[in-house]
Amino acid sequence: MSEKQQVLYDIPGPKAIVRDKLYTVIFSIVILGAIAWFAFDAYRRGIFDDRWQVLWAGDKGFSGLEVWQRLLWDGLILGTMKAVVIAVPIVVVFALMLTIARQAPTRWVRYPAYGFTHIFRGIPVLLIIYFGVLALNLSPLWAVVLGLVVYNTAVVAEILRAGIAALPSGQREAGLSIGLTPLQTMMRIQLPQAVRIMLPALISQIVVLLKDTSLGFIIAYVELLTVTKNLYNFFGNSSVVPLILAAAVIYIGVNMAVSRLATWLEGRMRHSSAGAKPAAAPTQAGGAPAV
Repeated sequence: MSEKQQVLYDIPGPKAIVRDKLYTVIFSIVILGAIAWFAFDAYRRGIFDDRWQVLWAGDKGFSGLEVWQRLLWDGLILGTMKAVVIAVPIVVVFALMLTIARQAPTRWVRYPAYGFTHIFRGIPVLLIIYFGVLALNLSPLWAVVLGLVVYNTAVVAEILRAGIAALPSGQREAGLSIGLTPLQTMMRIQLPQAVRIMLPALISQIVVLLKDTSLGFIIAYVELLTVTKNLYNFFGNSSVVPLILAAAVIYIGVNMAVSRLATWLEGRMRHSSAGAKPAAAPTQAGGAPAV
């Protein structure tokens, strides 16, 4: 006998449906009106008269292809992605070490890891970058990498700790009961499951790390935002909006690619975990399960 499906909210009646449709129309009109007002204000200030052809025709001896080469190769690949490729593996290693230290039984290991996590999660990345340049005399690249690594190590370690805390306590007890050490239980049982649980948050943090490379603009590190600034300084004020929008499109495209990668990885991990079926229990003669 089937029971009536329960829902977490009351099914709207005829009046509520009409009211919801009315609110939808009103909010749509308000949003469209705001967009139209911003577009008219931009037109009135002459933004649409700017030098948009710089993106495809170039200017002052530069072709459009050379403009995009500066943005994509010099800015994105040799600047932004170079810092990301260096920082991400270091963050992964240090975050794993910090997560393991947070779970250590001895206080002299656990407390410093706890302090590192909570101190550097509260310090702006730009402040760490300045410290690298002014106090440690690092090059712009390594100052940016230092800021990205220190801050994101603390954040990723906290994400992994939250994933481990979300696991049933029986996971750790099961590992210890079969003879694994606490470290082996952490590495073989708890951490893989925590990574699977927190994968969306981890990928989101990588997106944040990628965007934080733009802070290198302050110390003259040549990344995408710095190249954009150099270009509109060269071409003139009328090219500011087109070049900034081009840089924004590049950032959005890269971040969307990373998000799609996260969705693909999450689907693969879910598919692999669903495909791993437990082995059937051995049976005695006659089909009864063995005891």
